[in-house]
Amino acid sequence: MTTAVLNITWATLADAVGLGSIYALMAVGIGLVFGVLRLVNFAYGQLIMAGAYAIAYGSERGWPVWTSILLCFGVVLALSLAMDLVVFRPLRGQTPAVMLVATFAVAFLMQAIALRWFGPLGKIATSLASLNRPVTIGDTDVRKIAIVATVVAAVSLVLLVLLLSRTRVGLEMRAAALDFSTARLLGVRANRVIGSAVLLSGVLAAIVAVMLTVQNPLVTPDFALRDTILVLAGVVLGGMNRLVSATLGGFAIGFAAGLLGGALPTDQSQYLPSFLFAAVILVLLIRPGGLFTREGQRAVERV
Repeated sequence: MTTAVLNITWATLADAVGLGSIYALMAVGIGLVFGVLRLVNFAYGQLIMAGAYAIAYGSERGWPVWTSILLCFGVVLALSLAMDLVVFRPLRGQTPAVMLVATFAVAFLMQAIALRWFGPLGKIATSLASLNRPVTIGDTDVRKIAIVATVVAAVSLVLLVLLLSRTRVGLEMRAAALDFSTARLLGVRANRVIGSAVLLSGVLAAIVAVMLTVQNPLVTPDFALRDTILVLAGVVLGGMNRLVSATLGGFAIGFAAGLLGGALPTDQSQYLPSFLFAAVILVLLIRPGGLFTREGQRAVERV
């Protein structure tokens, strides 16, 4: 191991926190749907991809930044609701395995549509490029997106906690996550709860799409696919049976990816996924229920 591997600066730490914050939001979006449907939505990354293409579309036509962001939210929310109506709702009575395969099919269908419409070379979103510029804090140059991502993630998570704990629909979602059958017997409407979870998940996907587009302006059909796989690993690492533990797992895998990505020399960066997944396997061998779950908590249902 060379000394370059240990070259960790304050700027690298800031980028790692920013990426961890983005991954935490992705983990929450995946965890919300899992909580009420017991479904791992593999197509979540393609929702983010669609939002990124919307931003690139607006940037290509010279639209104002806020217009491109609104288009991003509109596209992602519309696709989220369509996914619920066309896929989740008709298959609600099927086994988790069937629904998981359906999300795989949706993911690759959306990827194929993007490939057909936009081509393999993708589009470039330049309207938010200014957030990639550094700002000097003390003696350290920190990219603006690292600060924005951390603040936006913190505000979003606080608002989500308030919604889940202070509103009727939030309490219904929490009840459904604990025991959906009993919650329905007590008057909780399934369509309303699932629709709310899917909608909130879509809002978070749109936020992530905006921030990932800043970090990677080139939008291709496989945009956010690698990030989604890493976040799913992080969610399992943290523990899927609780939203908090899943969120911490997403942050942990994002922080580790950002830290190692900035510290590793260029000729070793291709080994980053191997390091991360090896660490995930090692942790799960020691704590199969998840790194952030308490001892004795019920393990998550297997698909």
